[in-house]
Amino acid sequence: MIKKNSFLFIVALTAINIGTAQDKIILKGKELFGDIAARHLGPALMSGRISEIEMHPKNNNILYIGTAGGGVWKSNDGGASFKPIFDEHIQSIGCIAIDPSKPDQNIWIGTGETWTRNSVSVGDGIYKSTDGGTTWKNMGLPKSDRISSIVVDPNNSDVVWVGVLGSLWSDSDERGIYKTTDGGTTWQKIWHVDTKTGCSDLILDPTNPNTMYASFWEFRRTGWSFSSGGAQSALYKSIDGGKTWNKIHNGFPEGKLGRIAITMAPSNTNILYAVLETEKP
Repeated sequence: MIKKNSFLFIVALTAINIGTAQDKIILKGKELFGDIAARHLGPALMSGRISEIEMHPKNNNILYIGTAGGGVWKSNDGGASFKPIFDEHIQSIGCIAIDPSKPDQNIWIGTGETWTRNSVSVGDGIYKSTDGGTTWKNMGLPKSDRISSIVVDPNNSDVVWVGVLGSLWSDSDERGIYKTTDGGTTWQKIWHVDTKTGCSDLILDPTNPNTMYASFWEFRRTGWSFSSGGAQSALYKSIDGGKTWNKIHNGFPEGKLGRIAITMAPSNTNILYAVLETEKP
């Protein structure tokens, strides 16, 4: 981060030399390239997309930002400044989760951007930090491609559920919901729909971790098209910690569904909000 005084100093230097050095640069440029103008080639427009924002549950000054191709950034001053904390690992980020019972220690990152553009990069699994983001360890799910959601049991840091969206361009057996009961050492796939339909959102009731909601999305991108939605896209609920799931479509529009985003009212966990991509209004 450039300090304010340093920035002013740089501007002053530029102003002093503007009549000499800049003219020479322009002249030299014309000799080399003629009238060809410079144009922007990136990569900031792609890598700069924000894919996730996660706030510390007890300290409003701490927040984490996940990006499409620029890794993870942390702020300790409420967003006034950020520092990169994930540069040694894959830079495509799908989601971030903070352990509600140990928010200063345990941070989880799911790699692989989940906004299914034709310019996205794949991930290489799930990572965990036990020191607030200073160091990271890959905890598995290496073929997940894109992880959409991570939820940590508020009563047990070793119990974590993960929603895997999966591959963008092909079928994938990795899609579904995974669970660990040993802090990420081992994982078990506890629910899936099929190889074309991945978990696009996963949340749990913080007052009752046995109650969970998951949206599944049937999609496929090719080199010339993108198909969103199908007969398998659906919203599910579990009341036994993810062992069994049932559709909860009462009141939804008829026809096929696409991507579904879900969230819970913090003031009343019986109130669930869903944003639907629908075939019919």
